Amino acid sequence: MRIFVAGGTGAIGRPLLDQLLAKGHNVVAMTRSPETAQSLAAQGIESAIADVFDPDSVKAAIAQAQPEVVIEQLTALPRTYTRESMNATAALNTRIRSEGGANVLAAAQAAGVRRYLKQSMAFWGIPGAGLADEETPLSVDASPAVAADARLVIETERRLLQTPNLEGIALRYGFFYGPGTWFNADGDVGQQVRQQQFPIVENGDGVWSWIHIEDAAIATVAAAEQGNPGVYLIVDDQPLAVRDWLPAFARWLNAPPPPQISVEDALKMEGGADMVYYGTQMRGASNAKAKRELNFQPRPLEWVVSTVVHAG
Repeated sequence: MRIFVAGGTGAIGRPLLDQLLAKGHNVVAMTRSPETAQSLAAQGIESAIADVFDPDSVKAAIAQAQPEVVIEQLTALPRTYTRESMNATAALNTRIRSEGGANVLAAAQAAGVRRYLKQSMAFWGIPGAGLADEETPLSVDASPAVAADARLVIETERRLLQTPNLEGIALRYGFFYGPGTWFNADGDVGQQVRQQQFPIVENGDGVWSWIHIEDAAIATVAAAEQGNPGVYLIVDDQPLAVRDWLPAFARWLNAPPPPQISVEDALKMEGGADMVYYGTQMRGASNAKAKRELNFQPRPLEWVVSTVVHAG
């Protein structure tokens, strides 16, 4: 297939382009930079130079590319995973996903694209027992940043799935780990854990769902090829409470055990309410639909030893 990728140079974009090429697809990647376009050409990838905030340039790029499928992986995330850096980039990240995504979607519809995939998030199922699935309501009443992201997910997914004459697929990814991500030996969270700056809050009951960055790319290609319109949770088989995954991550890094702080102490820190949500309330997610419909087979979480039991 001929596939147009918006956001092909980020953490998931790079392995996604590799996977698309490996499967024999004809790939066009959008970029603002002529230098990046040259780098893409060296990999055998056609480029389309456009500014995601300029709807006319995006429309022209997709019209010229004439793809069957568009994959939108637009984000503006910082290199560091801290409340300060996340707050500093929040407005741009929201704008690129909302306004930029709307421009790409409108251009795809105008060009008669058959199928459209977009990046979404698996973190925001409303707290409760067991694992969230694709039908679980999102946490729009949670802590400030979490609630804002949940509302953004609802808005952008609804816009896509209600677009007529288009097979819309929203891919809700878990926490990325692996090369080029925060959660890697050389990533920012890895550095924080070594410096004991990433604590367990209270009893660490919050359950996180993970996905290796390359498995996320593999699942995305499968969804482009055979997915059904709708939402998929793209997570691995090991949803784990913070009290389990964080000490295991520290051991894998040969780092000291993570410190433990109370909810009261967490709330005194910048973004403390969000920290409490992540650390004590977050709900894990189920990949049953992706495994059933996409033949999705994620790898085990690499830093978790066999003695760690699944949460949820």
